[in-house]
Amino acid sequence: MDLRIFTEPQQGATYDTLLTVAKATEDLGFDAFFRSDHFLHMGDVDGLPGPTDAWITLAGLARETKRIRLGTLMTAATFRLPGVLAVQVAQVDRMSGGRVELGLGAGWFEEEHKAYGIPFPKEKFGRLEEQLAIVTGMWATEAGKTFDFRGTYYELTGSPALPKPAQAKVPVLVGGLGATRTPRLAAQYADEFNVPFACVEDSERQFGRVRAAAEAAGRGADDLTYSNALVVCVGRDDQEVARRAAAIGREVGELKANGLAGSPAEVVDRIGHYAAIGAGRIYLQILDLADLDHLELIAGQVQSQLS
Repeated sequence: MDLRIFTEPQQGATYDTLLTVAKATEDLGFDAFFRSDHFLHMGDVDGLPGPTDAWITLAGLARETKRIRLGTLMTAATFRLPGVLAVQVAQVDRMSGGRVELGLGAGWFEEEHKAYGIPFPKEKFGRLEEQLAIVTGMWATEAGKTFDFRGTYYELTGSPALPKPAQAKVPVLVGGLGATRTPRLAAQYADEFNVPFACVEDSERQFGRVRAAAEAAGRGADDLTYSNALVVCVGRDDQEVARRAAAIGREVGELKANGLAGSPAEVVDRIGHYAAIGAGRIYLQILDLADLDHLELIAGQVQSQLS
């Protein structure tokens, strides 16, 4: 089971804070550092000092880390034109020496679009599908040849499809709980399928849909990696769990029901239930980025039992 650290910087974090967490992620032996792609805070926080751009952040971290994978859960297709996104991700991949992964989603948070003047189209899924086709198509185009695309939402003519990523194939993540279109899209374009913040039963159902869609598309169901993103709150005792839950404005009972919370033994057991349904990777949503002792505890008493 791979454990990856997943942050939500729109809730309030500077680049320096993210750099500190990313370096701790690497030093403590976690597999990867991922971040959300949002420009507006959510819930009862002020979001100060304000948002950081996902791909600018990852470019900086690419030069400051050496081992961990770097990526997004999820880049919003509404935020960037696909040709530009292909250039950005390829450049950051080269800057990292080939450690980047692209999670790409349709975009959903209307208020942040309004706040930053970003169009929020009614038909988002079709745009996502075309973006996946364009980004992966540009990367796959042989050097010296051009890439053309004519869709409903985007048109590219004579693109040199440069630069190329350092990796021969940048892993692409698709995720969500949609019953039909999402599994089909994952089967066509994804290397990994992610279920965000869902119980074991709902995750198993969605993994099954994606596995079936992959086979229908002529792929092996096991060609994809299956993963979950879950909030994490671990403590050495009940008091520490309660303190960490209060620090992120959550209740212990709710966290245990909807995430990974409790003692290291409880969390290892809970992860085992996800592993049993086919999850090979867990993105641990860390909401208190100042609590590096939390990461040390997870590395020392949870990750060590899953290696």
